[in-house]
Amino acid sequence: MGKSRHERQQQLSSKGDVSHAPGVKGQQSLRGRTAALIGILLVALSARQAVSAVSPLLPAIGGELPFSALSVGVLGMLPTAGFALMGFLAVPLIRRIELEHLLLASIVLATLGQVGRALGWTIPLFLLLTGIAMLGLGLVNVVMPPLLMKYFPDKAGLLAALHITLLAVSTALAAQLATPLANLSGWRFSIGIWAGISAAAAIPWMILLSRGRRVTRIKSSSSSQPSPRAPQIKPWKSSIGWGAALVFAGCSSNTFAAITWLPTVLVDRGLSHEAGGSMLAIYSIIGLPTGLIVPLIVVKMQRPLPLAILFAAMFAAGYGGIMFAPLGSAAIWVIVAGLGQGAYSFAFTMINKRARTPGGSGALSGFAQGVGYTFACLGPVLFGLLHHPGDNWVPSFGMLGVWLLVLTAGAIMINAPRVLEDASGSRSSR
Repeated sequence: MGKSRHERQQQLSSKGDVSHAPGVKGQQSLRGRTAALIGILLVALSARQAVSAVSPLLPAIGGELPFSALSVGVLGMLPTAGFALMGFLAVPLIRRIELEHLLLASIVLATLGQVGRALGWTIPLFLLLTGIAMLGLGLVNVVMPPLLMKYFPDKAGLLAALHITLLAVSTALAAQLATPLANLSGWRFSIGIWAGISAAAAIPWMILLSRGRRVTRIKSSSSSQPSPRAPQIKPWKSSIGWGAALVFAGCSSNTFAAITWLPTVLVDRGLSHEAGGSMLAIYSIIGLPTGLIVPLIVVKMQRPLPLAILFAAMFAAGYGGIMFAPLGSAAIWVIVAGLGQGAYSFAFTMINKRARTPGGSGALSGFAQGVGYTFACLGPVLFGLLHHPGDNWVPSFGMLGVWLLVLTAGAIMINAPRVLEDASGSRSSR
């Protein structure tokens, strides 16, 4: 029995340091891992509501804060801008601060930003506080892959699937309930109520960190291995790093442009504002099956390029239907485009598939999301600026088509079965 346990620990060690996998030793570690599981799921459930809760309410918000096309584009750009900035900042932060403490900081930023913008009385203040919330969510994005590898190296595909599925639930829930909640108590209540779920997500991590002996053990093990490795892992010197960045750029520019503009496009074609919000909820909820299934498939495929090509094709086909098909079939084409969001599940899962250690995962996650979301900032802004009355949104969707080519190019670059620690130009990081 002792030998079997030792073998299991060695197997975990081949994926990442055993000391970073709470739950492999004893009941105390199992309890710690359960708390981390609850915390990870709650964070995922709260991580997209701040993004999707606003666009269905723009007409209602406009009564007090008259957004222009440019300010709506900036609003749509803030998620990708916040995610990009935190992608660049997170890697040096990860080297100096425990992942759990960084996650708590991200929750605080997201919560305060959501509460603040619900009280904001000018457009610049609303945009500023939205940006603060997005910085928090951006830090969540970068910290989550190494957290998954740290606590669940033996369940990478399953935990990625659960995490991404709850991101879809988070997005859809806020989009679908935005208008009913606003009708009930006003738009400020509708966008502010989600801060409560963000705050609740902090509770399991506070409980986990209150166990001083667990924190001490993590610190001692991380000081002996990940810290020396992290500075030597250089994603920018590897096609893995740039490929992952291009995948994030391609899928995020499409997804966030849709989250920002889909209700407006469909209302322009003749749907009611409430129906436009429902279409965004449908688009978002389609992320549920893809988020649940895609990571489990990706972890089993040596070369998962065909999946990325499939998702790009789904995006393109859905856009064609949204623009040109009869309005009565809009839901069908929204669903088809929504299936393209599997590209995000692909990108998120590939971070840990193309890294061997939590340090490598953190470096790849930060670089890919920093660069990828920087490029993706252009998506929501250009989508609005390229549209002119009577053009049926063809230039706007054509721009998104270019980003689908970028996505495909990135997927080709990370298709080969390699890991960043071996391919970043630093043999000593192995």
